[in-house]
This record gives sequence, structure tokens and C-alpha cells, in this order.
Amino acid sequence: MVAGRALHFVFKVADRTLTAKFYREILGMKILRHEEFKEGCEAACNGPYDGRWSKTMVGYGSEDNHFVVELTYNYNVPSYDLGNDYLGITVRSKQAIENAKKNGWPLKEENGVKVVEAPGGYKFFLLNEEQPTNKDPVEKVTLASTDLKKSIEYWNKTLGLKLYENDSSHAIVGFADDQAKLELKAIGEPINHATAYGRIAFSVPVKELQDIDKIIKSTNNKILTPLVTLPTPGKADVTVIILADPDGHEICFVGDESYRELSKFDPEGEKLLDRYIKKDEERKAN
Repeated sequence: MVAGRALHFVFKVADRTLTAKFYREILGMKILRHEEFKEGCEAACNGPYDGRWSKTMVGYGSEDNHFVVELTYNYNVPSYDLGNDYLGITVRSKQAIENAKKNGWPLKEENGVKVVEAPGGYKFFLLNEEQPTNKDPVEKVTLASTDLKKSIEYWNKTLGLKLYENDSSHAIVGFADDQAKLELKAIGEPINHATAYGRIAFSVPVKELQDIDKIIKSTNNKILTPLVTLPTPGKADVTVIILADPDGHEICFVGDESYRELSKFDPEGEKLLDRYIKKDEERKAN
């Protein structure tokens, strides 16, 4: 799977108003597209919920060449419990640090690195460097591991991601040097995904999805959602397979060709999100 591409990480959010403020005004990301759905996703994109939900993609640039964030909002789900599975996303952005200070957003420090938390408690590590304009500011996603040897076997040997770093405390894997990476960090305790668990997504040429299906089955690893084609009204249908690694982290592989069509920037996306945020506020007021 040398042609794989890191796409996004999925968060469940309970407060669209505050969440939108964080990503726009603190991290400085842009709204790339927004979609509303009347019923749950066949591939559980929004978690184990069957009701109305929305998806908002935010990032520093085009989904063709940036790792972005997918925000899923389930109507009538007031909160999610945070586990110890997601450890953070690292972003190179001195500007985000300045934004946090200017807006009075809590700014902590861990091992010399500034840390901000999105609504819901999701951590972002901010490197005090000028935000690059010629490449993606998102450096890596860090997830917990109970057994690094098993994690490396799965991500490197089974799925074919390149192993960039490896010691007793962590491993870093990825598909290409110029893409955001996945860091697996040993935590020395069982992983609790709770209800706020997320999902990391990658794309591969659609013909390789069958190969992924075969290798996961032959190695007795877990498939959460077998190969399925998801319809998106007015947009390209996409074929996906949802997996779980040895620690239960959810992984989505999607056919790259149709996903590039589906993920095109929508210039009306921000207005659409703001329209529904306004409806949220009106609903709360009543």
C-alpha cells in the first residue's frame, strides 16, 4: 500500500458553537465543507448512533494534501466520556499559541510543549514555530498502545505503513515523508476508549481495498465494517472498509479516487455550518 494517503481524524463533538470557535479562532483552521444527515452512517462514521447528525471538515488547506479534522455532531447527545486512547495531535503553529493567549483560551505545557484542549478535552500539542505555508502544519496524531510490538506488527507489517521511529516508548509510522504521521505511544495500562473514541482515516487506490480485506482476514485481525459503498447525495459514492488495530483504535480505509471527488472544498460550507450553529443556539434558548 505504498500509495496510501493520511486523510483525517474523527472527533465526536457535543457543542458545535464552542468547537467551531476553537478550530477557527484558536487553531486557525478553515471550514472546508459541512454536511447534514437525517440518519446514522452505515459505516458508523458518527459512532453507534442512528439519529440525525452532521459532519464538518476543518483544516489548514485542501484535503488533497492536508491532514484535516472531521467533527461529527450527533443531535441530542449532550456529552461524551473521554478515554485514554487519544493522546493528541501535534501542530506546528506559533500563531495558534498567540491565538490562545489573545482569546484567553487555557494554555498548558507538557515537556516544554504548549498544549490546548478542544471542547470535549481533545488535546493539541502546539510547536512554537512559524506555521509552514509550503506544507501541512499537522505533524502527527498520537494514539495509545498497550503493546508496541503488536502495534508495530499491525501497522508496519500488516498494513504496510513505513516505520519512521521506534524505541521502547513509542513508534511513528506513515505512508510518506511529506504526510502527517501516526505515533503509537506506550501507556503501560489498559486502553479505555469510552464513548468519545475517534477514528483515523486513510485512502488507497480503490483496487487495493480488496487486498486490505484479504490480508486482514488472513491475519485474523478485526474488521468492524466490511467493504461497503456509501452513497452521498449529490456527490461521489465512496467505498470503505473499517478496521480495528490490536488496541481497538478504529481505522477507515477509503478508495482514493472517489474520495478526492467527495472531499472537494465547498465555498458554502462555512455559511452552512454557521446557519446550523444559529439554529442550535435558538433551540437552546427555547
